[in-house]
Amino acid sequence: MAVRAVRGAVQLERDEAGHMDEQVAALLTAVLERNGLTCDDLISIWFTATPDLHSDFPAAAARGLGITDVPLICAQELDIEGAMPRVVRILAHIESDRPRAEIAHVYLGAAAALRKDIAQ
Repeated sequence: MAVRAVRGAVQLERDEAGHMDEQVAALLTAVLERNGLTCDDLISIWFTATPDLHSDFPAAAARGLGITDVPLICAQELDIEGAMPRVVRILAHIESDRPRAEIAHVYLGAAAALRKDIAQ
């Protein structure tokens, strides 16, 4: 079993806790499903949010999905002029037998424009 990293992102329509929870949960669910993972395969997850998001911690959505024994951390993205607003990104470390080239990185909705080279 190898340690792999999975990237993902979602752009929120608005900065509201319930909306963030819903969208981040959808992102995490898609990452798990597209990579054939369960919570037991997760090692840790880093969440980042753009500086315009203040309503909640993105990691709260993971706890709501039952991801309770995995280390989670939240950080703020750099405040770069012209960057896409209201974006939550993840970097999940996982255990997987999949080769690195077969890991499905998930960019939902408008966030797909962030990484056209790897967005599914």
